[in-house]
This record gives sequence, structure tokens and C-alpha cells, in this order.
Amino acid sequence: MRTPSSPPPPGPLLNVVGVSKSLGGKLLLDRVSLSLNRGELKVLIGPSGGGKSTLLQCIHFLLAPDEGDVFLDGVSAREMGKKNIRSFRQEIGMIFQDFNLFDHLSAQNNVAIALRRVKKIPKKEALERARLELRRVGLSGKEELYPAQLSGGQKQRVSIARALAMDPKIMLLDEPTSALDPELIGEVLNVIQDLSEGGMTMLMVTHQVGFASHLTEEILFMENGRITESGPPALLLGEASRSRTYEFCSKFMEISGRDPAAARPSSK
Repeated sequence: MRTPSSPPPPGPLLNVVGVSKSLGGKLLLDRVSLSLNRGELKVLIGPSGGGKSTLLQCIHFLLAPDEGDVFLDGVSAREMGKKNIRSFRQEIGMIFQDFNLFDHLSAQNNVAIALRRVKKIPKKEALERARLELRRVGLSGKEELYPAQLSGGQKQRVSIARALAMDPKIMLLDEPTSALDPELIGEVLNVIQDLSEGGMTMLMVTHQVGFASHLTEEILFMENGRITESGPPALLLGEASRSRTYEFCSKFMEISGRDPAAARPSSK
């Protein structure tokens, strides 16, 4: 990997090239390609089973693609090999739907554990960093609470703090609000908005269309294992576009009587 003092290589920070993946004889990803520049947030939208979560897992190499490759800062994940793929993963923060916290550890220790075990940072330093990251996501005063004592929104913010503590170059967010009650969604979206405005590079799977259209410059619509449409929100979410993205988003936005093109994130 390049040294911290080296200038970043030119081109996209993330480059996904021709990634395909099959499981159980079913083709889940079909030659998917995308790129992400530094400081950019792109949003993946599409029906369930379309391959969105599988794509994030292949980018993180939790699932190794059958074909294609993933480049981060110009470094090929395939060329890292099984022995070194962990160092590749350390530079990618992954946020799941279901938090993945350790129930027997406090919020602070959930954030600190990877710093201690993966980066070998001394306990005192790791706990201090954990406190800083919990403060960053609005959880000051919650450091000693256990997951069972936290709301769903707070748990998700702990998982975001845990990812941030590893100093990732990019964050992958897989439906980060899907497991939350409606009144808790806003607190997690506010953290994501702060990260985006602070320059964090992110690729997010979400059905929060209004929020996504406010922050991203490009929506990627994914269906049947392929990215079938891509473009700015104003184009894809405009009724006149007759896009598949608008057709899909309008179905669930109509339930709340909101226009996909006009929706906006909740205020802080």
C-alpha cells in the first residue's frame, strides 16, 4: 500500500471493474462497473434482490468476486492475495443494516476493540479515540452503555463511530436506516450528512430517496444484478424523465404522499 506521505494517485478513489458474482447457481452480479471520486457520495437504489448488498460485500471482499476486480487508490484487491486482503479491508468502512455490535461490550469498547486487536493500539489510546468518535456521532455520555441500553439509532451511530475510528478511505453503507423506527431514522441520516459535508467518500444503499437526492450528484439504479440507470437526481427523479428510477421510487413515496423529486432530509 502507498505510504501516508505519498500523494494520492490520479483518478477515482474507488474503481469497480466488471464484477460478477454467483451464489447457489444464481447470478447476483453481472459485470458491474462503477467509480467513486474522493469526497463523493453515490447512492444505490433498486428493488430487493437486485444485487446492491452483494455488490457492497464484493467491494469489501467479504465475498470474492467470480470475475472482475476492485481498485482502491489504484491498488487491486485481487493482487493483494488472501494473505494481505485484510489490510485492503481496513481502508473500507462497512456499515450494515443490523449494527453488528458485541452485546457484552460497552459502546466505547465496541469502538475500541478493532483499534486494539487489528491496529494494535494501546488500550488507553484506543479508548480515548473511541470517546472522540462517539462524540463525533453525538453519543457523548453514552460511552459506558451496552447495546441493550441503546436505541436502534444509537446502536447504528456506534457502528458508524467504530468504522470511523479505523480511518477508512471510503465508507460503504448498506441500508443503514432500514432496521430503525421512523422517529430514529433522522439521527442517523444527520450523521451521514455531516460525514458527506466533511468530505467522506461514501457509497450508500438506501430507500431514503429525499435524503439521497439532497446529498448525491449521482444515483445508480440497480436491478437484476446490473446498474441499469445512472444520473443526477434532478434527471432520474423528474416525472418527465419516465425513468425506471422514478417509476420505482414513486411507488413507495406515494404511500406518504411525497414527490420523489421534491423530498428533502429532515432538519437537525
